[in-house]
Amino acid sequence: MEYSICPVCFDTVISIDLERHANSHFEDEDNFRDFKLAQEIAVAPPSPPRFRTPQVDEAFYGAIACRESIKNGSSSFNASSYACTSSDIEEKIHCLVNMQVRETFYYVEGGIILLLKKCLEADPDNSVSILSGHVDHFQSVESEDVGWGCGWRNIQMLSSHLLKRRLEAREVLFGGSGFVPEIASLQRWLEIAWSKGYDLAGSDDFNQEIYGQSKWIGTTECAALFRSFGLRAMIVDFCCKENECSSSVSASSGEKIIDESRCKRKSIQIYGPMDRFLSVGSTSNHGSSASKVSTIPVGNSVHHVLIDWVWNYFSDNSIIKSSNQHVILSEKADNVHATTMLLCRPLYFQHDGHSRTIIGIQAKSQRSGMQQFNLLIMDPGHRSEALAIALNKRSGWQKFIKRGVHTLRKPQYQLCFIDYGLASGEEMEKLKMLHSARLEV
Repeated sequence: MEYSICPVCFDTVISIDLERHANSHFEDEDNFRDFKLAQEIAVAPPSPPRFRTPQVDEAFYGAIACRESIKNGSSSFNASSYACTSSDIEEKIHCLVNMQVRETFYYVEGGIILLLKKCLEADPDNSVSILSGHVDHFQSVESEDVGWGCGWRNIQMLSSHLLKRRLEAREVLFGGSGFVPEIASLQRWLEIAWSKGYDLAGSDDFNQEIYGQSKWIGTTECAALFRSFGLRAMIVDFCCKENECSSSVSASSGEKIIDESRCKRKSIQIYGPMDRFLSVGSTSNHGSSASKVSTIPVGNSVHHVLIDWVWNYFSDNSIIKSSNQHVILSEKADNVHATTMLLCRPLYFQHDGHSRTIIGIQAKSQRSGMQQFNLLIMDPGHRSEALAIALNKRSGWQKFIKRGVHTLRKPQYQLCFIDYGLASGEEMEKLKMLHSARLEV
């Protein structure tokens, strides 16, 4: 029997149990952090947004009004009243493009993905790791968005990849600015997406306003935002049939609730704030036909189905077999141009209480012939500097990045991914209605 040394606690353990043993250290830390976060949200109001001020509001709507008054030949305007009456979406977009603010983040020389690639290359040869392309890490800031901002931070991470790796996305995202905006600007963009008709039913949960508010968002808001730029954002649900009633977390208070009116399985509306995704397998109160679901029966646990889906998303068996490396930057053939290889985009990863970004997956071959998997994630709750230091030192980085199957203990999960290409014409109208693929077990 072979033994190995745990890289975390340095205990001697049976080699075949090493990964599970090491992951258990991270699991305890992860569970404790999630529990602590839930407690903080339940007992205290979220940190107040720093970015909404009367001066900012007046500047934004005043710029719109000024342009409109010049267009109409008028030399005076009332910015506050115009803010309530203006419906000119193009004017708002023009002003937002000029006024949006670039988000700051901890810059990592060479990029986090390349640092992670070097760390994974030091793993045993019996493993295969597949990574998306470039992704910058955007952390939640205690004085700004801790307790509610993880969804926005994940949108920023996805945006950093799209702006760096996809030219067509760079040209349309955020008015072609070429940078990732701060949360306040993203909130403006989401309001514009709603005003264009994207996820109208979901916008009702926010009364069509989210700018300056510390409300949780989730995959549906992520999808609506990216779709408004013509990107094909798709949503996938993973759930159990046995969950007759779904518990959820109130977006405003973090309080645990049970909604008895959402206990039917036959259909689902996939809109609303972060907690609404937990209505998987249920009927929404709104009764709207804005969203449809294709149900895919699967005969396995939710967590294994999720892992299988992520593996298939990132992997291309022909490339894996032909590669001599055991760390691969994910590439897949474009369906339209079969010779064009495209990097797989990161995944917006949602579950009850938190969301993160999946940047890859690792598979390790066991003696039994089975594969053991680790999701490779970026968590907005982690400090960017601490993550970068661990990756540079190639020590302790696993607790930031790796998550084994046994750490997935939530009953329901949801993913959002950005498919290839840009939509136009009639397809843009169809994208206004959110569709979800549901994988039930």
